[in-house]
Amino acid sequence: MNWHKFFTTIVLIGFCGIVNAQSGLNREHINLDADWKFHFGHAADATKDFNYSSANIFSKSGAATQTCIDPKFNDSTWRKVDLPHDWAVELPFVNVDNFDVESHGFKPVGGLFPETSIGWYRKSFKVSKADVGKRFQLQFDGVFRNANFWLNGFYLGNNQSGYVGVNYDVTDYLNFDKENILTVRVDATQYEGWFYEGAGIYRHVWLNKYNNVHVADEDVFAYSKIAGSNATVTVENTISNENFDAANCTVKTLLLNRNNQLVRESTAQKIILNSKENKTIKQTIAVVNPVLWSVENPYLYRVVTVVFQNGKEIDRVEKRFGIRSIEIKANGVFVNGKHVKIQGVNCHQDHAGVGSALPDYLQYYRVQELKKFGVNAYRTSHHAATPELLDACDSLGMLVLSEQRLLNSSPEYMNQFERLLKRDRSRACVFLWSIGNEEGWIQKTETGKKIAQTLIAKQKELDPTRTCTYAADVDTVYKGVNEVIPVRGFNYRQYAVADYHRDHPSQPCIGTEMGSTVSTRGIYEKDSIKAYVPDQDITAPWWASTAETWWTLASPSDFWLGGFVWTGFDYRGEPTPYKWPNINSHFGILDMCGFPKNIYYYYKSWWTNEDVLHISPHWNWKGKEGKPIDVWINSNADEVELFLNDKSLGKKAMPKDKHLNWTVNYEPGVVKAIATKKGKQFSTTLETTEDAVTIVAEPSKKILLADGKDAVVVNIKVLDAKGREVPTANNLI
Repeated sequence: MNWHKFFTTIVLIGFCGIVNAQSGLNREHINLDADWKFHFGHAADATKDFNYSSANIFSKSGAATQTCIDPKFNDSTWRKVDLPHDWAVELPFVNVDNFDVESHGFKPVGGLFPETSIGWYRKSFKVSKADVGKRFQLQFDGVFRNANFWLNGFYLGNNQSGYVGVNYDVTDYLNFDKENILTVRVDATQYEGWFYEGAGIYRHVWLNKYNNVHVADEDVFAYSKIAGSNATVTVENTISNENFDAANCTVKTLLLNRNNQLVRESTAQKIILNSKENKTIKQTIAVVNPVLWSVENPYLYRVVTVVFQNGKEIDRVEKRFGIRSIEIKANGVFVNGKHVKIQGVNCHQDHAGVGSALPDYLQYYRVQELKKFGVNAYRTSHHAATPELLDACDSLGMLVLSEQRLLNSSPEYMNQFERLLKRDRSRACVFLWSIGNEEGWIQKTETGKKIAQTLIAKQKELDPTRTCTYAADVDTVYKGVNEVIPVRGFNYRQYAVADYHRDHPSQPCIGTEMGSTVSTRGIYEKDSIKAYVPDQDITAPWWASTAETWWTLASPSDFWLGGFVWTGFDYRGEPTPYKWPNINSHFGILDMCGFPKNIYYYYKSWWTNEDVLHISPHWNWKGKEGKPIDVWINSNADEVELFLNDKSLGKKAMPKDKHLNWTVNYEPGVVKAIATKKGKQFSTTLETTEDAVTIVAEPSKKILLADGKDAVVVNIKVLDAKGREVPTANNLI
């Protein structure tokens, strides 16, 4: 690569461990990310795995004395880590001729690497004796993968999913005013996907404290219905009584605006609960002239459910909530009644040097960078997203296609799907669910159809406000999943969409994966030794297409709801079209560090209303004087005139959804483009630069929060003596 720019992430860690309960707080959400201990285990040798498979790890008395599950185990030699933690990103790259290892970025994680595929975590914390009588829950937002959990030697359970979080009530096992030992064994020997997935406790961990009579947080379901200039907000809450005696309580729901001011509240509702009983209630709030959530104006209210007992507040749960309507029809997606063409991207969750363990800020940074070139929708490829990504999409205005990991209706996967639906169904950003992706063995079969019907029924049961799709890599095939799926998803096969729509005109069609141009930022020739692909919209795998190919089909046709480009960012693994030593993909519109490739300006031209005029390639071609250079113009102007050293090379009309080309014999100097759009002119230039002499650091922001979750992105560029960025600089920085 030409390292004229590179990326670094600085994470300022503040204390975010457990604290003693604060008087007056009935519910607390306490972060447990700080001060963990970590050590590798071993998948094939019990003696190197702390006797995990040769001792009684499920002893109901917690007496696994020969293992690190034992609370008395001495972990003083273990490495100290803070969460989120991805141990895979720290490992060296390995040249192994194996498809899965290649797809996961040539990291030594998986069944071939028993010594680096098991990770043990231990955490010590205290809880005040003043909280005796409260309920406590451990919340793990994401662990990759197949994780077992113990508290004080007592087994809590297993979570097979590397992506859907899991919660455990640990009230019975807690010690008060003395140490509690939380132990987690993470087994990453089996992959879930064919892309970099990381390994470890790579999302946040929380200790939740609340009353025995409380709102079941994962069962809060808020949704809205708009009628004219008014709306009705409905909130379904499950109230739990964990006492051994019956309990009476009163519940009401508040709607607060962005400034935390009360808008309206529901009528209070009295409930009688038997011991260990749950009851679901439905409360409504009428809202006059609400501010509607949209991609352009992502306004968020707060829905607050409050539980009272004997006139005293005993529990309160708050959720950010956007009032908006979503309709998906055969002729488009409509948000608040307005047609929205889906201009989306697929993204895996890893980023540059941090792997899958992203600081919260990076989620916002990535969404902001996508929105800059007109992206309005994000597909969580191919699994449940981290909650902070969805927070960013809610806050910044990004629609989300939320995806189930696998097309499977077994109890395990139905449970994962239920947890996904319940966790995210109150999100303003989620506009569509996906029940799976490219299940080639079954998607065209009767078995696949039946599995799909079961998943669709579950989605409708838990979230009747939305519908779902399935990402199918087949062309006009109707038999199987496509017979029953409400929205037909196409992975590539862009030329088949029109024919499919003709035969099934009432079934909406969306491009769940489109494009897949491969390119290397700043490089303009193919080099199979260095694993370079030209940085223009010219190269795509056999199964995919260039950007112009699919968007010129989708843009003018309302029966295309739009689509999701593969991908927004480059990512680790899947080094198409190369293999070792290429360890990451070339599919991104933005590279691994978030810098735009030239294809960025193609999409920005046709996905935004901004005036766009971009020239490529650079104009530093020493040694190629007089030789032809293919100059590309990406713009949304009506026409563009190109100049070289003040000499006109001609004027051309800009075809909609395309680009312009000139073949120019190289001479050093200045290339200038002048665009005309609706009678207005604007211009841009490229200059031949001198050698690099100066380094400039540009932070993405100037204030860091000392909360253990914040970060700053620092972009480094090099300039010549005249202050011009040098695009061909190859200095080691």
